Formats: sequence, C-alpha cells, structure tokens
Amino acid sequence: MKTHDPLFEPLALGPLTLPNRIVMPPMTRSRATQPGDEANALMAHYYAQRASAGLIVSEGTYISPLGKGYAGTPGLCTPRQVAGWRCVTDAVHAAGGRIYAQLWHVGRLSHTSLLGGRQPVSSSAIQADGVNVFIENEDGSPNFVQASAPRALSINEIKGIVEEYREAARNAMAAGFDGVELHAANGYLVNQFLDSQANARTDEYGGSLNNRIRFLDEVARALIDAVGDAGRVGIRLAPLTTLNGCVDADPVQTYTAAAQRLGEIGVGYIHIAEADWDDAPDMPLSFKQTLRRVYPGVLIYAGKYTAERAREALESGWADLVAFGRPFVANPDLPHRLRNDEPLAEHDRATLFGGGARGLTDYPSYPSRQERVV
Repeated sequence: MKTHDPLFEPLALGPLTLPNRIVMPPMTRSRATQPGDEANALMAHYYAQRASAGLIVSEGTYISPLGKGYAGTPGLCTPRQVAGWRCVTDAVHAAGGRIYAQLWHVGRLSHTSLLGGRQPVSSSAIQADGVNVFIENEDGSPNFVQASAPRALSINEIKGIVEEYREAARNAMAAGFDGVELHAANGYLVNQFLDSQANARTDEYGGSLNNRIRFLDEVARALIDAVGDAGRVGIRLAPLTTLNGCVDADPVQTYTAAAQRLGEIGVGYIHIAEADWDDAPDMPLSFKQTLRRVYPGVLIYAGKYTAERAREALESGWADLVAFGRPFVANPDLPHRLRNDEPLAEHDRATLFGGGARGLTDYPSYPSRQERVV
C-alpha cells in the first residue's frame, strides 16, 4: 500500500466531501424495468456494490419521453421512475456512497420505435449518418439500427426542453440524488447545439459561438435553480471527440469558451470525456492546462485511465478527479484494488447492454489476503 497516494486524498465537491478521487462515470446498462423504464432493485444492488467510489454518476437518465434513445434505459420524469431511483440512492447512501444523476436528452440519436412513432428532434434537421442506436426486436432480442432522421426544434420547443431539464433536476433531488450531471457530450442534444457542423441554425441558437453555447448556458442555469446549489451541478463535455457524428470546426476555441462560461455560471464540476478507443489521439496537455486556467471548479477526466496515469494527472494539477468506466463494470471494489495494486478483472462485453444480474452484479470483489491464505 502506498503511504501517500493522490487517488485517496479527500476532495470537497460542493457540500460533499469525497473520500477519494475515484469516480464511477455514467455507463448505460439497459436494465430498467419494463414497461415504464424504471430503476429497480437489481440496479440498486449494482450501484451499492460500487459505493466505495468517491463519486458515482448514474447511467444516462432521460428527462422526457422524447429524450430517450436506447431500449431499457431509465427515465426521471414519472412518479414511478422517481420512486425507482429513490431505491437506488437509498442503497448507495446506506453503503456509504455519494451519487449524482446524469440527465440525458439524446436529441437526434434515437429511433421512431423508441418514441412511439414520433420523429427525433435536434438543433437542426441533420441526420447522424452511420450512427446506430440500441432497440429491442418484437421478441425482446437486442438489435442496433440506424438512428432516425430528426427534425429541427422550434425556439418555443427549445425553451420547453430547458424546463424539462429543470423539472428532471427537481425529480432527481426528490429521488435522493446528491446532485445532477448534465450530459452535454458524445453527440447528444446539447452537443448537437455546441458543435458547429451539427448546428445549421440561423437564429439565436446557431451560427456564432456565443449562440451555439446559449442552450448549454440556459440548461446549466436551470439545473442550478432547480437543485438550489451550483456545487451540486456538473456538466459532461467531450471536447475533442467526434463521437456519434458531432464535429466542430474549431473544438479548442469552442470548448475553451464553454468551460469559461460554465465557470462564470459557477457549476461545481466539468467532466471531460476523452476519446477512449484503442488508436484514439491523446488530448493535448496544453488544452488540459487551458481548461484548468479558464475554469476554477473541479475537473474530472475520463478515458482509459490506468491507476498510474490517474495519479500523474492528479499530481500535475490539471485533474481533480479521475473516472474509471469499464474497470468499474467487472470490479465493484475498484478503489480497494487500486489502493492495493490488486489485479483487475475483465468485463464480459456480451452482457453490457440488457439482460439481468449476469454481467451486472455477479462480479466478485477481490479476496482479502486473509481469505487467500485460508
């Protein structure tokens, strides 16, 4: 065990004190109860198993029926959905953990079969060509299909979605979450306003950089208003990725401006999703240092971090917390393993989306030294 380990120093986040710098980031698992897309006892067990994380951010949770993009994902817009999530937060808190709700509107990354036959919506009527979404066939078997063509939102509809975010944040707090994270990354709705090549609008929500940031700004302020504490609000961004078809002509300029605006608004943290595929380019250190300079809050980084890389990031000062995604799938006791340099189990890709306990709650914790000797 390391005598001084930056991964295990406490950190103040809004009104919370996190016991370590390890974050479990949002990961879609598609196990919500059907019909109704409600969080359930199985999900409560899954999250409670991982409560030793400094912070858990829930899987993406849709704010309204039109915001849903994948089969089996939970919502946070009906009383039963709120009650389902209350079971989850109670279990996490009973296990000593802290959990934020990730609020999600997928925009154009959906399919008419998930929306009751309705057309997906976006900043603009631009289809995400070649992007597939997860649906279920009539027999319940999984399938991936091309996202349906979207229609552009009217200004009144945009204002309405801001209010849906506000209401979802209120629901999150009623469900017992410690805070909320806005999913503004990975090609989803907020990203579809931010990135220049996904936004062809000519009104106050498109064109100039200031206009493209407007929707992010309005939603962030609505979330702070709803939860009553800017420190309980985080924003997830994916500055230099082109995931799900969202591309920006000058991402460094766009996301530096976005981070600066979020700092002015006062949100508690920004959660940076780096590209995590095998041959993805590294995010330049200069850009990370720029984000640190323009944003005064807590910075979380996620993207295939090892314990060694995470410690280097924390010691360098440009990261305050590090998120470990896939390692948390197969290692419910990940902080213990990282602290003690124990080996990490590998997850089963076939069980990531949909199904039951297999591949969700049946991964064991690492045996203690005493257990191994016996």
